[in-house]
Amino acid sequence: MATVLPIDVFLQKMSTLPVVDVRTPAEFIRGHMPNAVNLSLFSDEERAVVGTLYHQQGKQAAVLQGLAFVSPHMKILTEEALALESSEIGLYCWRGGMRSQSMAWLFETVDLKCFVCDGGYKAFRNHALAQFEKPLLLRVIAGPTGSAKTAILHELAALGEQIIDLEDLAYHRGSAFGALGQKPQSTTEDFENRLYEIVSRLDPTRPVWVEDESMMIGKNQIPLAFFRQMHRSTAYYMLSSLSDRIDFLMKEYACFPKEDLIASIQLLERRLGRNHCQEAVKACEEEDCRTAISIVLQYYDKAYAKALIEKPYPEVINIMTMPDLYSTALYLKSLVVK
Repeated sequence: MATVLPIDVFLQKMSTLPVVDVRTPAEFIRGHMPNAVNLSLFSDEERAVVGTLYHQQGKQAAVLQGLAFVSPHMKILTEEALALESSEIGLYCWRGGMRSQSMAWLFETVDLKCFVCDGGYKAFRNHALAQFEKPLLLRVIAGPTGSAKTAILHELAALGEQIIDLEDLAYHRGSAFGALGQKPQSTTEDFENRLYEIVSRLDPTRPVWVEDESMMIGKNQIPLAFFRQMHRSTAYYMLSSLSDRIDFLMKEYACFPKEDLIASIQLLERRLGRNHCQEAVKACEEEDCRTAISIVLQYYDKAYAKALIEKPYPEVINIMTMPDLYSTALYLKSLVVK
């Protein structure tokens, strides 16, 4: 018989065991526990049918139809569970109910020890979102577009500092050009789950560096509790010359096809104004990316300055960036009292 574990114990146990999400593929794609694999009891269409039967004809009719759907796949599901190469596995469904219990029964017929999450994925979501309320010693790297904030963040990581790269988790660099070179964004729910995975591994007694962001990174939203923590923290504002910033952005973006760059610029037409947008597009067409970037920065610099006024930090420390990012990161590390 499967062992039912509360969410905190389940997650601790699953740190060394495979965890199986038995929900439908659509549910899994929307969001799932970190490192889970999807072995669906039902397809999306089958679950819809079973759910409709449950509401219209009751539990017995739904269970019978569910058995009819699952029976042809029982051998394949069992083989996939055995392929995880572990004698113990964890399982969850939406609320830790019939789907996970049914799969646990099936897997235990081949001597797999199963642990079921009490409350299922719903319990995990409540647990994950609650973690963002817990205080962290956040330190925010701020600065205008092109001031190498993300690169400095990773230099800090190389120096042994704790970091959270929100843009990496969101698969987006946080601007109209943010999707270039990135894989498609997932849901905000999935973004939150992956952020939870990072946060859960942090040492709360040590500083955690994060880059200043808007609440929305592309189409992913930073959890409100975490966002508020960011703006109760000290910000380190990177001071970098316009020329250096353009040089940095040239390295970051000039490698992309001009058609992609033009499409990104056109997303800014309403904010840039039609004339400036046309000038930037023309510069791109003529492969003068430097001019295009300088035009676009006029908008981003104004927008960033306005954002800092609207969401002020309690303390802002100006940092003159150094010729190499390593030295800048080393200096930032020296400023933080641990």
